[in-house]
Amino acid sequence: MAESTPVAVDEESGPPEGKRGARVITREMVIMLTVPPVLVAIVFGAFVWWRQTAELDSVEANQLRWSELRTLMWEHVQLTVVAAIIVVLVAVPLGIMLTRRQFRAAVPFVVGIANAGQAAPSVGLIVLLFLWLDGGFWTAIWALSLYGILPVLRNTIVGIEGVDPTLVEAGRGIGMTGWMTLFKIELPLSIPVIMAGVRTSLVLIAGTASLACFINAGGLGEVLQTGISLFRFSLMVTGAVLIALLALLIEWLGRVLELVTRPKGI
Repeated sequence: MAESTPVAVDEESGPPEGKRGARVITREMVIMLTVPPVLVAIVFGAFVWWRQTAELDSVEANQLRWSELRTLMWEHVQLTVVAAIIVVLVAVPLGIMLTRRQFRAAVPFVVGIANAGQAAPSVGLIVLLFLWLDGGFWTAIWALSLYGILPVLRNTIVGIEGVDPTLVEAGRGIGMTGWMTLFKIELPLSIPVIMAGVRTSLVLIAGTASLACFINAGGLGEVLQTGISLFRFSLMVTGAVLIALLALLIEWLGRVLELVTRPKGI
């Protein structure tokens, strides 16, 4: 009886045919997608238990009313989401434009302005805009947008410029226009890098939004500010914990969005 000849398996040939279009999910990605929401739920549950059982004076009880906390948290989320949307709508098209040949000379100038916006102390930036535009929600939005634009702009430029030029040339060789190569080759391959910048910007904006309370724009920073002003340790800890939990949850949502928008097979 003839012996069967073993079939060599090429390990570099990639995943099986049915899995080549699937997204690559590593163990580290699974951990990063499951641990943060569990941690947020545990810490928030501990806070709820403390809030229900703690003996609070009239000032603390008034500031930590559930209706008040819900209002402040919703204001904080609004500040973060609106500023993040503006950042994406401005930084991504601007970054794409700066990677085109005719605009590359402007890259140092535009990135320098974005660097200045983030290098400036966040409190100083908010106060300067307050003196110029007066206080309120939209003044805080412009300050947060300026503060969060750099990571998205920089990652958009780096992501598109990091695409293999031979792939772009191959697309041109089969008749693709410049717009077609941008939307079918360059942007899909640079999405992971761009989304990493969006996630970084979200965390920066969520943390900095706590300073919006100084110009009457609301947010969870009001709990922290009241605690510092009135020397209430419980308010200071509550404000810090809720801001940290919200930033962690927003960072997790950014990771989920990054995974969802990542092209299949990457």
